[in-house]
Amino acid sequence: MKTTVDYITTLTNIPSPTGFTKTIMNYIVSELQSFGYEPVRTHKGGVMVSVTGKDDDKHRIVTAHLDTLGAMVRAIKPDGRLKMDLVGGFVYNAIEGENCTVHVAKNGKEISGTILMHQTSIHVYKDAGTAERNQANMEVRLDEKVTTAEETRALGIEVGDFISFDPRVVVTPNGFIKSRHLDDKVSAAILLELLKTYKDEGIELPYTTHFYFSAFEEVGHGANSSLPSQTVEYLAVDMGAMGDDQATDEYTVSICVKDASGPYHYELRQHMVALCETQNIPYKLDIYPYYGSDASAAVRAGAEVKHALLGAGIESSHSYERTHTDSVEATERLVDAYLKSEMID
Repeated sequence: MKTTVDYITTLTNIPSPTGFTKTIMNYIVSELQSFGYEPVRTHKGGVMVSVTGKDDDKHRIVTAHLDTLGAMVRAIKPDGRLKMDLVGGFVYNAIEGENCTVHVAKNGKEISGTILMHQTSIHVYKDAGTAERNQANMEVRLDEKVTTAEETRALGIEVGDFISFDPRVVVTPNGFIKSRHLDDKVSAAILLELLKTYKDEGIELPYTTHFYFSAFEEVGHGANSSLPSQTVEYLAVDMGAMGDDQATDEYTVSICVKDASGPYHYELRQHMVALCETQNIPYKLDIYPYYGSDASAAVRAGAEVKHALLGAGIESSHSYERTHTDSVEATERLVDAYLKSEMID
C-alpha cells in the first residue's frame, strides 16, 4: 500500500477546488505519460486514459474525481477581509479555523489566510459561541498588512478568485490517514496505482477500459459526457459515507446500493459482492442518503449503462476526513478484481 498512500499524500497536497483543477490534471497527465500511457484531456477539464482490452467491442468506464470542496471570493469587505462563496456541498462549520490559500487570478500569487468567524474573540463579542456560521459571519483573515478593501485589491485579489483549504495530511504509524479531500483523492490514488501496476506487469484487461479522472463531481456533472458509445458498465470509485445508521466503516470497502439518485444496478452491485465473497475482500453494503456520484450523473444525463458505486470508508466526510489503509487496500483489491472479471449478462 505504500505507493498508493504516497499518491494520496501527493494528491491531497495539490489544491484543486472544483473549477480550479488545471494543476492537478497536469500532474495526472504527467504521471500517466511516465507509465507509458497516452492520456486525453476532455473539453471540460477531465483526463481520460483508454486501455485496450481483449474484447474491444464492449467497454467499461471507471471514474474517480480530483476536484474538491473549496470556495471563491464573494466580496472584499471594508476592513480588507474576504467574504466567501462555497464551492461544493458542505457547511461553514466544517472550515472554521482552517488555514487557506487565495489563488489570485490577476497575477498568479498565492496569499495565505485563515477562515474565521467575524465574531471570533470572546473578549469582544458576546455572541462568539452562538452566532450562526454562515456567509454573513464567516470571513478570510489574510496574512497581509491590509485594513481596507483598497489595500486588499492592491494585492490583486478580486471577486472570483479561488480559495483552497489546507489539507493537513497525516498518516499515523497504525495506518490511519487524516486529511481534507480524501473524497475523492483516495480513489484517484488507487486508479493511478492500478494503472501503473497493469503497465509494469503487462496485464491485459478482459475489456477495453477507460479510466476517467473527472473535474466537476462536487457540483454534480463530473463524468457524464465524453463516454464512448461502446460503454456497457460504469463504475464510480468514490468515498463511502459514514455516520448514524450507516454500515460503512474505515476498514472495509463500501458498496453503495442506493443514494439520493436512487438504487444502483442490482446485478452489477451483486457482482461486486460475489467478487468480495470469493476473494475474501472485506466489504459492507450501504445506502448514502444525501449523495450523488459520477455514475449517477452519467445515468441522469442519459448514459445507457449498468452503473455501480464503491469506495473506501471516509469518516467525517466534507470536513477533516479520515480513513484507514485497511479500507484503501480493500477498495483497491475490489476495483482490481472487478476490472479483471467478466461482464455480467
